[in-house]
Amino acid sequence: MNWKPKRYSHLTIHDQIVDWVKSRIERGDWPVGTKLPTQRQLAAEFNVNRSTVQLALDELKADGLIESKVGAGVFVANNSWNMLLDKAQLNWNQHIESSIYKPNYHTIQLINEHEQMDHIIRLGTGELSPDLLPAKQIEQSLKEISLKPKAIGYSSPQGSEKLRVTLCKYLKSRGIETASENILIVSGALQALQLIAIGLLEKESIVFQEQPSYLNSVHPFQSAGMRMISISRDAALTNNLRKFKRKRQSVFYCVPSLHNPTGKSWSMEEKKAVYNACKELQIPIIEDDVYHELAFETPASPIKSIDTSGQVLYIGSVSKTLSPGLRIGWVVAPSPVIERLGDIKMQTDYGSSAFSQEIVAHWISSGLYETHLIKLREQLKRRAAFVEAILERDFQRAATWKRSEGGFYIWLRFREPIVNKALFLNLLHHNVLINPGYIYETKDLHHIRLSYAYATLEDLKKGLKILLELVENRHRRG
Repeated sequence: MNWKPKRYSHLTIHDQIVDWVKSRIERGDWPVGTKLPTQRQLAAEFNVNRSTVQLALDELKADGLIESKVGAGVFVANNSWNMLLDKAQLNWNQHIESSIYKPNYHTIQLINEHEQMDHIIRLGTGELSPDLLPAKQIEQSLKEISLKPKAIGYSSPQGSEKLRVTLCKYLKSRGIETASENILIVSGALQALQLIAIGLLEKESIVFQEQPSYLNSVHPFQSAGMRMISISRDAALTNNLRKFKRKRQSVFYCVPSLHNPTGKSWSMEEKKAVYNACKELQIPIIEDDVYHELAFETPASPIKSIDTSGQVLYIGSVSKTLSPGLRIGWVVAPSPVIERLGDIKMQTDYGSSAFSQEIVAHWISSGLYETHLIKLREQLKRRAAFVEAILERDFQRAATWKRSEGGFYIWLRFREPIVNKALFLNLLHHNVLINPGYIYETKDLHHIRLSYAYATLEDLKKGLKILLELVENRHRRG
């Protein structure tokens, strides 16, 4: 052996010895079963103390690379190669499994993956069809927008002043009186929820929600260590909230206009009942109102319109109406809340797209947005009627549903508990993608969130036919 440890290396003597032994095993110089020289021999060869050699050998034993055999000496272990391979490659799975953010359900991961495939018929997608997006009008509007150099740089922590002033006027039509300093521009409603989770709530806070819930299909609060509690909006609401709340921080999340996934809307009386119950117990309300502009009839005013105590955090967005790709939404809240969320947003992405904010400000202020909404509601209404006609004709024996009030969805309930993972995968095998009820409520094996907003009419007809055939075949086999 010609190798000797270097006295002036950045590594300690014993670390150098450990690395040298590992290299002999890796290169195959010392295959499995090779007997190592004695501690005395190694110490003499390396010109070091035996205690240094012993420390190095103890570390190699702990790593499983060498093993002692009583009365025989020290040998290269049987699993030394696998151990070295594991050491050489970073164990990313260990990092992933111990990370903070919870993974999506496997079903949702499959949905996200297959939604990008052109041959898939998307019967559950929460997105507008490309045919319903005003691509040409947006392209034309780009020629009408005058951009100042400052406007396309980083915006303020709260977002574009122009857009926030425009939103103040727009929100007033919904009964929401606010000022630009009480608005934060975010990259969609989901980012708003993430900012609220990490910026306003302590770990193990309680998030009240209705069942089924969109929050069960994403994990902004669960990943931040919050406890999700489903609660009914009945006469005992106040007592139930008080029972679970106790002394913990809590918040009430709701989608009162065209609820996701059921498509139902609360009456004004129901909104007042929830607001009063939460006000009495000092529970903030997160009002997710991204669908209200798509109601076929004039919706009830938002909860935020009756908020006199600043406890409602109001979320809006153009992702469901104008373009999801613009990634523009907003939060309306008291100034301290906006400043806090704005600070965290700047730490995470340094502001939403300046170009997207300019486009949205132009569309709302010019009236283009309202004109587009009128046309969009009519198109969605025709699509809903088309799907409902198919359901009336073909699904009466298999399922029940209520007529759509607007938005994207029909909450289709099958009479038998057949909406499980097997049905989801079977449909996927036939190139049909659904959003099963169990991703919104774990035990729900009856429902499908049926969307009429994305697939073409021909694909809606074809997809529903395949769905019915598989359901009926399953029923006959059952």
